[in-house]
Parts: sequence; structure tokens; C-alpha cells
Amino acid sequence: MAAGTEGAKPGDADLLGGAVHRSAALSREGLLERAFTSAFSGLVYAQIWEDPAVDLAALELKPGSTIAAIASGGCNVMSYLTADPARVIAVDLNPHHVALVRLKAAAARTLPDHAAFLRMFGSGEHPQNPALYDAHVRAGLDAGTRGYWEGGSLRGRRIGMFVAGLYRQGLLGRFIMVANWAARRYGVDLSEIAACRTVDEQRRFFETRISPMLDRRLVRWITRRKASLFGLGIPPAQYDALAGDRPMAEVLRERLGRLACGFPMSENYFAWQAFCGGYGENGPFPPYLQAENWDAVRSRADRVSVENVSMTDRLAAAEPGSVDAVVLLDAQDWMTDGQLNAIWTAITRAAAPGARVIYRTAGEETILPGRVKHETLDRWEYLAERSAALHRADRSAIYGGFHIYKLKG
Repeated sequence: MAAGTEGAKPGDADLLGGAVHRSAALSREGLLERAFTSAFSGLVYAQIWEDPAVDLAALELKPGSTIAAIASGGCNVMSYLTADPARVIAVDLNPHHVALVRLKAAAARTLPDHAAFLRMFGSGEHPQNPALYDAHVRAGLDAGTRGYWEGGSLRGRRIGMFVAGLYRQGLLGRFIMVANWAARRYGVDLSEIAACRTVDEQRRFFETRISPMLDRRLVRWITRRKASLFGLGIPPAQYDALAGDRPMAEVLRERLGRLACGFPMSENYFAWQAFCGGYGENGPFPPYLQAENWDAVRSRADRVSVENVSMTDRLAAAEPGSVDAVVLLDAQDWMTDGQLNAIWTAITRAAAPGARVIYRTAGEETILPGRVKHETLDRWEYLAERSAALHRADRSAIYGGFHIYKLKG
């Protein structure tokens, strides 16, 4: 969640600063926070790193539900359409993410078939993608979003990133490319993990090829620097929560190990993105890109609205009792106690009876007790066992905890 430059509305930079800046500007932490804000000012995530299948299992949505979700790259927002909601309210402080998710929704409505949709957002790199956009999608966009994709960059129109490779774009995409390049300098081609046919083969690849790199002196030195993980979208405050009392290289070994060998490669598109820089030609894919979900996604794409606003402000403006589910991704790891109380006050006001809230954390434990006022948090039930079970099922494997709260009564 961040603010951008071209295409941004007035005040976007203030929105991001309010979310990230927690320290004095000239302090060491303050300088890191502002460096992160600068790094986060463009497109960050072309693909979201939360597993929408886990989200849907946790939310237990009924047809006709209203969902409010932080948008990020939009894979979650688009995948929620498979549950037949009445409305998906997507919000993000980063106008580049807003433009991407609006493009995905418009493309689902206007492209002629699933093959065309998969060409744009599955492979993300095809010479005919701009022509598809011109012929079908552009007329279905609002003027601001159309201006964004047809606006100039150093390589021409922004829609050209769907020729250059969508999943090599943005802060995360470039981070993955650099990490894979660095691995090759150590003699390891990470993409070779795609040839593994069993989880045991994946585990051997990780233990013999990937894990030893994390013992390299240079790698350990780099990962001790908070700025080293900006490319993963991890701000300074979240770095501390992720590391805890351990060296970051050891935390990364644990999380990468689960990503590399916690699930079969044939099922884990997050591992494909991390180690191969994109989806496999024949998948696996997120739910919204799967052929069996095409008709549902296409027919319901007009139920998605995307707004450049904070979740707190959006829910504060919602009708009381109107929202059945709230998806916060890992945004609360960034928040001060004041921000946490503000967002949970807004959530509680907007929540319908039995509403559920889900979020992820860099650390293992839920972060709300002792920080959110008890009169607010006491209205919610923490589903500890279900949270732990679904955390184990989360294929993205990079978070320490997954958490579900349900409104009592």
C-alpha cells in the first residue's frame, strides 16, 4: 500500500506517510521509513502474496456477501468473485495498484475469452497484449485509469509492460529478478526447482542448493540491513516483527524452506513466481485465472470497485452493519496503536452480524491483544485453532501467522 506520482490524487503521499512514518524524520529509523516510502512510490506487487484459497476458506462467505479488502496486486480481489459476493470493495493507498486492479476487472468484463485473459495476466508477456488492450479493454476503463495505462514511461506506454513481462515489473518483480541473478552468481539456477516432481525432490533441492547460500557471509551481512527487504514490501517496523530475536538469514531460511518444499510445485504458484519469475505455461494459477472459474469471474467482475483510500476511512464511511468480511493482508504490522484502534473502531462499526476479519503477520502471534482497546476487541472472537490450521495451508508460506476474528452475537 503506497502512494505514487503520475496518476495519483492530491494527498496520496500523505496517505502513505501516515501509514509508514512512525519516527522523527532525521532519526535513523525515520530515514529508513522515508526511504521505504520512496521505494514504495511506484508499482510494487503485480501478484499479491496472500493465498486467496485460504482467505475463502477462512471467510466462509455466503452468496451476496459484501467484502472489503486491501487490493494490492488484485489476485485476491478477483479470486473472491468465485464465492459469488454481491460486492467487493477494494482499497489501496498505491494508485499504481488501483490502476492494475481496475485493469484486471475491466479485462475480465471485456476480453473475448479465457485464452485472451490468460495471455494478459497469466503469461503477462506477449507481443499482442497491447493490441488486446486497444481492441477490447480500454473502452471499459474510466478516463483516469485509461490515462495511466496509455501514459508514457521510459519504454513507451505503460501497457507495454504486458509485453516486457508483467511479473518482472514493480518493486517485487525486480527484487525477484535480482535475487535470481545473485543466486546464479553462486552457481544456482533457482528455476531448476520447477523440474522437481515430488516434494522430496524439492526438499533436496532446497537443502543442497538454496539453503547453503544463506550461510554466505555477504548474504548474511546484506540481510541484516533493513533496507535489504524493501523489495519484498517490508517496511522497517515489519522487519523487526519478522526477525524477532533471530538473524534475518535464519528467518529467511525457514520461510523459503516452506515456500520451496511445503507444497508440490504443481500446486504452488507462489513458488513458481519466487523461483521462476512467473507462472508455469500450464499453471498452477490463482483462482481468478483458472479456466473453470472464467465464467464466474467474467460475469461478476462489475461487482468490484477499486478506490484509492485507506481501509479506515472507507469503512468509517460505510453504512453501519453493511460489511460481511474484511481482508487486511499484513497492513497491521505497519500500524501504531492509534492506527490499530482507529481501524478496528471503523471495522466494528461497519461489520454485519457474524462478520469475519482476516489478516497475516510477520510474527506468529496475533498482534491485537493489549493494543486494541478491550471494549472494541471484546466484541470479537479469535478463532485460534482455525487460524493455525489455515496458516499451515497457506501456500505463500512467507508469513509467521494467519488470523481470523469473528464478530460475536
